[in-house]
Amino acid sequence: MRLIDYFDRGADRYPERDCLHDGTRGWIYAEVRDLSHRIATGLLAAGLGEGDKAAVYSPNHAMAYACLLGIVRAGVTWAPVNARNALEENLYILDNTDVSFLFYHSDFEPNLDRLRAACPRIRSFICLDAPGFADWMRAQPARAPDLADDPDGVAFLASSGGTTGRPKGVQITNRNIETMNAIFWASMPVTEPPVHLMVAPMTHAAGVCSFPLLPYGGTNIFMGTADPGAILAAIETHRVTHIYMPPTLIYILLAHPDARRRDYSSLRHLVYASAPMSVDKLAEAIDVFGPVLTQTYGQAEACMICTFFSPEDHVEALQQGKRHRLASCGKASALMRVEVMDDAGNLLPRGAAGEIVVRGGLVMKGYYKNLQATQEASGFGWHHTGDIGRIDEDGFVYIVDRKRDMIISGGFNVFPSEVEQVLWSHPAVQDCAVIGVPDDKWGEAVRAVVELKPGAAVDADELIALARDRLGGVKAPKGVDFVASLPRSPVGKVLKKTLREPYWAGRARRI
Repeated sequence: MRLIDYFDRGADRYPERDCLHDGTRGWIYAEVRDLSHRIATGLLAAGLGEGDKAAVYSPNHAMAYACLLGIVRAGVTWAPVNARNALEENLYILDNTDVSFLFYHSDFEPNLDRLRAACPRIRSFICLDAPGFADWMRAQPARAPDLADDPDGVAFLASSGGTTGRPKGVQITNRNIETMNAIFWASMPVTEPPVHLMVAPMTHAAGVCSFPLLPYGGTNIFMGTADPGAILAAIETHRVTHIYMPPTLIYILLAHPDARRRDYSSLRHLVYASAPMSVDKLAEAIDVFGPVLTQTYGQAEACMICTFFSPEDHVEALQQGKRHRLASCGKASALMRVEVMDDAGNLLPRGAAGEIVVRGGLVMKGYYKNLQATQEASGFGWHHTGDIGRIDEDGFVYIVDRKRDMIISGGFNVFPSEVEQVLWSHPAVQDCAVIGVPDDKWGEAVRAVVELKPGAAVDADELIALARDRLGGVKAPKGVDFVASLPRSPVGKVLKKTLREPYWAGRARRI
């Protein structure tokens, strides 16, 4: 099945149910189906077809999602563009993925001249929240052709994280989406029409989470604000059942004064992913939101659910005195193999640390126009994630750290995530990042960059002593920087590369 087929299944079963909602008004499945057909026929009339690329440059917005559905209905490849990215990065993504048709939100009207100059392949620009958008759609035929199934056709071109260099186009096929949906349903069965709150960008994990909900009449609610109080209120008001958030956003919600004043009884799955999470804050989140915390592990190149850590697994870890298990990302999901490999291509035994590698139907077709990077990522017949991890005897996978983030201090390997878990446990710490900085004696020294909770205070010596007491002198930070806010990518990942740059300027280390 193609992505649009899942939507059509929902439209057949729940034509009068809201598919899209902006917090004030909704669009039922029957309406959205009509919109998607007219958008598709408009693309076809503009000369686009199989292999062509179209993008939607917009914050989370109901019509942006309708455009996504129209793009895939036309058999055109969707190139997701995160509105939170810097303009220069999005110009690169649009040009690198050969986009020829752009739907854009009026927020980006001032950038049109730059877009036209930097992306000469884009032939058509349509503003999705202007009155002319409705006129353009009404002028299109009401029915798009039903295209043949193409399991290996590229449904969308995701962008790799871009935290260490230029983002690469990740080719995600219809079969990849089918596998992801199947794993979602096996792991998180949908027993009633769901309500999905889209607070993270629809161009990334939050959007992917919406796809398996469509056949069940899922309602996607688009937040026009990132205000934590409004998010907490929306969960209660709209009886939200599913929501995806990066750990950073969960920390912010937990620190809000309304966190324990709202009703979260409708929640079935609060999915967290994209970055490691503090064990202490995870336990607090379970206490606040209920037994609904759900973790998945994947990446742009292997969609979303390579591993799965269920709400029941979380509760069992706490009840059975296995709190350490909360640092894992669960077990290999039903349709994936997950192993740990050394640099020579040998699969390692349980408990040994090495690079996490995966196999299965979630793995991308390859990087767009980048054969060398594709080959590098698929050595020894496995997809290489770039994450260092281990698997315990019970099959739980623990991500130790990104390969590139490991610190070598005095010949000892220090994994920042281990130090971060300790610092996160301090009641004054909202978030933190641990990096390696140059040191004449040790080669690299461990340094912590800390973001405090509003109104909280702690000094560097106290945090260093806490880490030394728990981890010993080698792993304890040698210095602490306090910042108002950590630099983060548009999807919430802390940019350690940005933190390291001033320390390593002019030094021979790969930043």
